[in-house]
Amino acid sequence: MSSKNTDESSATSEKQEKNKHLWILIIVLSICIFLLICSTIFALLNLGKNTIAKGVSIKGIDVSNLTVEEAKNKINEAINIELMLGIKLVYGEDFARDFDVNQIQYTYDVAGAVKQAYQVGKGQNIVANNYTLLTSVFLGKEIALEGSYNAESLNGIMDDIASKIPGLVVQASYYREGDQLMIDKGQVGVEVEKEELKQKILENISQRDAMKIIENSQVETIVIPTKQAQPEKIDIDKIYSEVHTEPKDAYYIPEPFQLFPEEDGVDFAISLEEARQIVGAENGEEYTIPLKITPASKTTDDIGMEAFPYEVSSFPTKYDASNTNRSGNLKIAADKINGTVLMPGQEFSFNEVVGKRTIEDGYRNAKIYENGQVVDGLAGGICQISSTLYNAVLLANLEITERRNHSFTTSYVPAGRDATVVYGVQDFKFKNSRKYPIKIGASVGNGIVEFKIQGIREEVEYDIKIIPVTTRGHSL
Repeated sequence: MSSKNTDESSATSEKQEKNKHLWILIIVLSICIFLLICSTIFALLNLGKNTIAKGVSIKGIDVSNLTVEEAKNKINEAINIELMLGIKLVYGEDFARDFDVNQIQYTYDVAGAVKQAYQVGKGQNIVANNYTLLTSVFLGKEIALEGSYNAESLNGIMDDIASKIPGLVVQASYYREGDQLMIDKGQVGVEVEKEELKQKILENISQRDAMKIIENSQVETIVIPTKQAQPEKIDIDKIYSEVHTEPKDAYYIPEPFQLFPEEDGVDFAISLEEARQIVGAENGEEYTIPLKITPASKTTDDIGMEAFPYEVSSFPTKYDASNTNRSGNLKIAADKINGTVLMPGQEFSFNEVVGKRTIEDGYRNAKIYENGQVVDGLAGGICQISSTLYNAVLLANLEITERRNHSFTTSYVPAGRDATVVYGVQDFKFKNSRKYPIKIGASVGNGIVEFKIQGIREEVEYDIKIIPVTTRGHSL
């Protein structure tokens, strides 16, 4: 009897335990179904909303429950503050440069980020939407804001900084000095780590926080990263390949007109092996390689007038042929100018072309004006050459870049149309502002100095007339 009661009691306990587990399972399933129904309703309601889901942020800025336009305005307001902040790039105590973000046209894709934020929880899959919305509410959902910039502008700024900081490494270089090639060994120095500097700048911009900037709007400072660098080893073979040229004669093509200036031939006057030994000397800072210069057989000055068939302008002045000293001075200067060819954009310098007026060149004493008085002076009369050329240049409508008139009226040109020259002090300069090369012809003889400017006729040519106007007793 006792054993039977015990079995019945045990069976009852087991049944109660099973019922308990069943109720727990029912309750859990009910809760899950309830949550599923609620989250589904929540997801369906979110699909119909025109605002961004709760918990969504862009670049750390909360855009929950905002419309697309409201979110755009909020983000744009923040990034405008961030992009206004400047950066100071510094190196040591002697170099600093202000960097403006606008210099590289840095922008953010605000519209793209807001669109992505708006789509959170609005996909085609309801289950996925539920999961996304729940994680957004409890864990947050961060949307990245992609930035872009003008890489070419940033690289240009890096190159500029890399060329200006103090103590830079000096690379080996060379230059020609007459018939000698001078090669500089270079110097040890520093080199800017341009890629690292770019990364620091871009990280500084992308990681900015508008609220922190409002609290402390001081300009950011970035130390320019550098490394020690040695100059590259002198490559004499490469230098030779760049220096060595064969002489080329000047020539032209008539249709369409093109003029090709002469090129002198350049070669080492010693063997390449000897040159290698010279630059291989460890104690040298600068090395000298002798050159062999072979002039071209035909220069632009030698090209005949058939290449310059159109007379752009001409201007004559008279002189006293009986004054042999002065006449000789005029001819010497005119001969130095005669045949000069100027390429488009090339500048003519009277003092450079004519050179220093010396006895060795054949110049003689003749009357000159000095401090308001007429006195004897070497190369007297030379200003008639510069003034005659000046008038021819005016009539050719060329660009005058330097000119000064005398303090008195000359006898050979109208008032205000002279050009005084003094070697080393006062020059007369002009540019060939035409489309094609021009050739200057100069002649002195039978009491007439004349300059002619020849070239190629252009589509539009002008007839130049010079009308003098007197103001305050001075002729212009």
